[in-house]
Amino acid sequence: MISGLTTLTGPSGVGKGTLIKNLVERHPSIWLSISATTRFPRKGEVHGKDYLFLTPEAFKQEIKAKRLLEWAEFSGNFYGTPKEPVLIQLGRGRPVILEIELEGARQIRDSFPATFQIFIAPPSFEELEHRIRSRKTESEDSIRKRLKQAKIEIEARDEFDAVLINRNLEETLSQLERLIGVK
Repeated sequence: MISGLTTLTGPSGVGKGTLIKNLVERHPSIWLSISATTRFPRKGEVHGKDYLFLTPEAFKQEIKAKRLLEWAEFSGNFYGTPKEPVLIQLGRGRPVILEIELEGARQIRDSFPATFQIFIAPPSFEELEHRIRSRKTESEDSIRKRLKQAKIEIEARDEFDAVLINRNLEETLSQLERLIGVK
């Protein structure tokens, strides 16, 4: 089983959250870090479970106080990883997974060079666009921003230790389990 820190990165809509949710359900010893964000909760999302929903002012205080391992602005909102809970879990020897954006992955690479970094890619850009649009949770402007960012992220996939193409949830989950040594 993995020990230490593993990051999962990929464009919005690629299925990172679903993969991680299934992984942690199958392997409860893996600890998933809860990211902080300034975006509004989507339907069904719960503060402290899905994200730590912060005001922009509160998020900026976290940055200023250096209480984040990484942070980035994405699609008009801030996202980041609170440092203390991750360090506590790593100190206990528990494997930790972070779901983070490209800029955050780059920051983590600098601060935790031994981190195992996995990029989750879509089967095609058209499929990614379909997935984002089918959520029906965002404005056309927000979708365009996410798709523009997705192109940048996909181009950076070679920076990662491994790339998984998420064509089928069960197959991708099995590949992820093999990569991190939990199957």
